[in-house]
Amino acid sequence: MASRQQQLTAPKQIQLSNPRDKRTSSSSLTDDSSLVRQIRDTHTPGRSDNSVNVNQILQVVEEIFHRASHGHAGVLLGTREHLETVEDRTTLSSVDVVFHGLSYLIQKIYCEITCQCSGGPDAHASAIELLRTLSSYPWEAKVVLTLAAFSVNYGEFWLVAQLCTTDPLAKSVAILKQLSDIVEHAASVKPQLEAIDTLIKAILNVTKRIVEYGEMVKMQSHYVSEDTPPLSIALAHIPAATYWVIRGILASASHIAILTGSRHEYVASTSEVWELSSLAHKLNNIHDHLSNELENCRRHIVTKRYDEEYENLRRLFRSLQLDNMKNLRALISHKDDIQPLQIGTSKSRFNLEVLRRKHVLLLITDLSLSNEEILVLDHIYKDQQNRPEVEYEFVWLPIVDPNIWDEAKRFRFEDLKSRMPWYAVYDPLIIEPPVVKFVRNDWQFDKKMIVVALDPQGRVSSLNATHMLWIWGNVAYPFTDEREQLLWNAESWRLELVANGIDQSILDGIEKGRYICLYGSDDLDWIRKFTNRAKNVAKLAGISLDLVYVGRSTSTKEKIRKVNKVIETENLSRYWPDYVSNWFFWSRMDSMRCSKVKQRKTLENDDTLREVMTLLSYDGSDQGWVMVWRGSNETARANGHLTLLTLDDFDAWKTAAADSGFVPTLKNELLRRHTPHHCTRLVIPGFGTDIPDKIACAECGREMEKFFMFRCCLD
Repeated sequence: MASRQQQLTAPKQIQLSNPRDKRTSSSSLTDDSSLVRQIRDTHTPGRSDNSVNVNQILQVVEEIFHRASHGHAGVLLGTREHLETVEDRTTLSSVDVVFHGLSYLIQKIYCEITCQCSGGPDAHASAIELLRTLSSYPWEAKVVLTLAAFSVNYGEFWLVAQLCTTDPLAKSVAILKQLSDIVEHAASVKPQLEAIDTLIKAILNVTKRIVEYGEMVKMQSHYVSEDTPPLSIALAHIPAATYWVIRGILASASHIAILTGSRHEYVASTSEVWELSSLAHKLNNIHDHLSNELENCRRHIVTKRYDEEYENLRRLFRSLQLDNMKNLRALISHKDDIQPLQIGTSKSRFNLEVLRRKHVLLLITDLSLSNEEILVLDHIYKDQQNRPEVEYEFVWLPIVDPNIWDEAKRFRFEDLKSRMPWYAVYDPLIIEPPVVKFVRNDWQFDKKMIVVALDPQGRVSSLNATHMLWIWGNVAYPFTDEREQLLWNAESWRLELVANGIDQSILDGIEKGRYICLYGSDDLDWIRKFTNRAKNVAKLAGISLDLVYVGRSTSTKEKIRKVNKVIETENLSRYWPDYVSNWFFWSRMDSMRCSKVKQRKTLENDDTLREVMTLLSYDGSDQGWVMVWRGSNETARANGHLTLLTLDDFDAWKTAAADSGFVPTLKNELLRRHTPHHCTRLVIPGFGTDIPDKIACAECGREMEKFFMFRCCLD
C-alpha cells in the first residue's frame, strides 16, 4: 500500500474516493430537509438575464461522452475499431454560437472542479460552492454547465489516452500526465473505468429529466403552474436532484484525477468502486422518481389541454361561421397531414377543401359497423346521382380507443373503409381525444351508429339523421330537424311507409289491389301452420294473398337463412333472399320509433308510434305475428296464436268478409277474440334518449316494467 501511495501525485485524492473519510462524512446528512434548505439558499434567480440554451450544450456534452465511451472501449480492448466506426453526430457550426459568452464560465467551473480534485474541501462543500457560483442560473442550466465543464476534463483525458500511441504530441502529454500506463495496463483500472462510465450515464439521465422540467415550466405554463400540484410537487425535488448530479460529477472528476496521476501498480480498491456505484444507484433512483413525477405532470397537462380543446369545440359549434372549414378542421384535421381524407374504394387521398360549403353527413361509428349498414348507406349515397337537387357528402369518423389499438383492429378498419365509396379519415388515430369526448358527450354517440348532419356553414342541422335516412332516404334532404318534422306531418301508418325501399313487388301490389300479408317468427312449426291456413282461407275467401316472410329482428343471419331455405323447399311463401332486406325492415321500424320519440310523441297521441311499438312487441315475444294489408291504409294485425285461432274459425265470419271486406272483418274478429293472458315482451336496441320513459304493453295496455339486456351473438 505504501508503494501505491508513493505513486500518487495527490495523496488526498485517495481519501476523497473513500466514503468513510471524515471529509465526505459531512455530506451524509441525516436531516434531508436541512440539506434541501442549504441547497435552496444558494439559488438566487432573476439577478441577471442568464439565458442558456441547455439542449444544444447538452448535445455537445453527449457527443463528448459518446465518443469517449467508444474510445475507452477501444483502449481497453486494445483495438482502434471503435474509434473508426463512430459517426459524426454533431454539426459543431450549428451550436458553436450557443457558447458565446459561456466559455469563461465553463472554464471557471472547470477550474473549481480541478481544485476539488487536487485536495480541496470535501465533496459536499465543493458542490455547495459550485451551486453558489451558478446561483443566478435556473436549475437545469446549473447541471448542464457543470456537466459541460466536466466533459472538457473527461474529453481531454480520453483524447490523450486514445491518441498517445499514434500522435507524438499526445504521447508527450500522456507521459507528463502519466497516462501511458493506463493504455499498457488497462485491465487493472477496468473496474474503475466501468464504474465511472455507469455513473456518467446516470448523471446524464437525471440531467435530461431536470432539463425536461425546465422546458415544461417555460412551454406549458398555460396548463401547469409552479405553485400548484402536480408540478409544484415535482419541482420540490429538483434542487436535491441538481445537488446529487453535481456530487456525481465531482466524484467522477476525482477518480479521473486519481487515474491521471497513477502508475500501473495502482489498483482501484473495492471501496472506491463502491462509492461510484452507490452514487450511480442513488442517481438512478432519483431519475426514476423524477420520471414518475414528470409523467404525472404530462398527464395533467394533457388532461388540461384536452379539456380546453373540448370547450373550444363546444364554443365553435355554437357560433356562426362563414363556411364549414373551421368546424371540420377542428374535428378531422391533423397538423402533420394536409390530406386527412381518403375514399376507401379508390384509396385516393384528399384535403378537407373538398368539403367546403357542402352539406356533410358525419358517419360516426366504432369498428362494429355492420356490412348491412354499409350496403344500405351505399344505396342511399348512390341514389344521389338520380336526384340533381340533392348534394351532400358522407364522411366516416371511426371512434376507437388508441390504448387498445392493434393490428387486428387496424385490419378491421381497413376492411370496412375499403367498402366505402365516400370519404373517411385515412387513420382513426388522427381523431384527437377531445373530439372523441365531444362526440360522446355532446353528440351522444355510444356504440350505435349516428349520422350527424352539418350544413354548409358547419352548423349541426341534425344530431342524428340516421332515422331520416332509414325511413325516407334522400327524400329527407337536407336532413334537418325541421325537414324531419315536415315529413312526419305528411306521413301516416301505411304500407308504403312499412315496405318502402325494401320490396318493390309489395308497392306494385298496392296499386293492383292485392292483399299483402307480412309475417314474422323463427318458429318453423308455427310458420308451417300459419302459411297453410292462410292459403286455405285466401282460397275460400276468393282473394289473392301475397305472403311475405320478414324474419325476426333478434334472429341471426344464419338462423334466417335456415328458415328461408325451409320456406323455399316447402313452397310456404315468398321471402327476401338477402339478409339485408330483413335487417333493414327491422332497422327502419326502430328508426321510426326513435324518430317519434325525438318528436316527443307518445303511444296515446300518435297512431304510427303505437303501431310500430306493437309490431316491435310482437317481434320481441316468442310467438309469431301477422299483418295483413289491402291498399295503403286498410290493415289488420295480431300475434301468431290469435291469428291461427281466428283463421281456424273462418267459417264463422266468411259471410261478413264477403259483405264488408276481408281486412276490416279480420280486424274486427281479431279484436273480438282478443283476451290477453300472456303479455308481450319488447326488446329495444337503443341508447339514451332513444328509449322512452314509459311503454304500454301492446296486448293488455298496462305499463311495462323496464329491464336491461346485454346480448351478443345469440341464436
